[in-house]
Amino acid sequence: MQARCPYLCSDTRERHSSMTQHIAIVGGGYIGAELAKSLDAKAEVTLIEARSHFVHAPAMIRGVVDPALLDRALIPYDGLLKRGRVVRARAASVDATGITLEDGRRIAADQVVVATGSGNAAPFKPKGDDIVAFRAENARVHAQLQAAESVAIVGAGAVGTELAGEIAHAMPNKRITLISGQPRLFPDKPPAFGAKLARKLERAGVRLILGQRAEDLASLTEPHAGSLRLADGSEHEFDLIFPTLGSRANSDLLQSLPGVQTGSAGRIRVDPWLRPSSLPNVFAAGDVADVGDAMTIVATSRQLPWLKKALLSLGKGTPLERIKPYTPWGKKAPLLLPLGPRKGSSFLGIMTAGDFLTRKIKGEDLFVKKYRSLLGQP
Repeated sequence: MQARCPYLCSDTRERHSSMTQHIAIVGGGYIGAELAKSLDAKAEVTLIEARSHFVHAPAMIRGVVDPALLDRALIPYDGLLKRGRVVRARAASVDATGITLEDGRRIAADQVVVATGSGNAAPFKPKGDDIVAFRAENARVHAQLQAAESVAIVGAGAVGTELAGEIAHAMPNKRITLISGQPRLFPDKPPAFGAKLARKLERAGVRLILGQRAEDLASLTEPHAGSLRLADGSEHEFDLIFPTLGSRANSDLLQSLPGVQTGSAGRIRVDPWLRPSSLPNVFAAGDVADVGDAMTIVATSRQLPWLKKALLSLGKGTPLERIKPYTPWGKKAPLLLPLGPRKGSSFLGIMTAGDFLTRKIKGEDLFVKKYRSLLGQP
């Protein structure tokens, strides 16, 4: 096979057929990796990702109580693409003709997709690019959890609620308190969904404090020991406090583009064709795009088939305005919420499912097999 230049530099593009479509994707998370794989046989694809491994985030929650899970849930990228390439680097800037890397190298592209995801508190997502350091952080927090008798989880979104369920299942002797400023769990979903989750958590021994915001946390990003003061003035001592107060988009790469507007949680507002700026061939997707989808894997996955179809249509010369705009899930987005490997509840758009379906769809395996297969790993 003829050797390829590892970067889509301009001289490489001139040597390729003029009919070849070049697509560059920044970010190898759920949108970026799967989109790159789906386009691999039909376009010249370059995926830019600074980490050596795909970090399967749902498994990182269970990984706090079972660090051995990281051996399968941190998945190397070397088996992802057959025709295209994964460039291990960090992007410095994006423009109408491609991407400049931090080391000055250039990747030219006809279309650019920025899917840089979001950050979360430790140890659920790496703070940087070093997977060895991330493993060490996981081991440190696991040791803290083992030693703790009382555990508080501040924030009852998907991460906080799942974490409470995982600890209650694996370490039933811990005194676990889940704290939320909201009056009920998942207030944007039907009341029965949150109510069922609350009952299951309480039966597992988790104490719920709802409608009380925690104030003056010692850290918003790191597990720590200490006291919590709630909005009602009460003080509570815990051996370990997990802050799980939501994700924030990694949107720095897009901030300098012309016409960019930033929404909540650092997400970038996009037009109906997922464009974040006045550049017609630059797209934003996943957690970084403020399009009406929640910052969950299932919610943003709806963008994948639309992006694939839209990008390939552009490669055939179809004007973007003739392509049907993207329609977000909105409040109908499914939410799969296991409480350990056996229990949980799921909102499936038209119905609420219980332990059995939640266990079979997600709880038992957390989609680890799916993503190992996607990345070409046994």
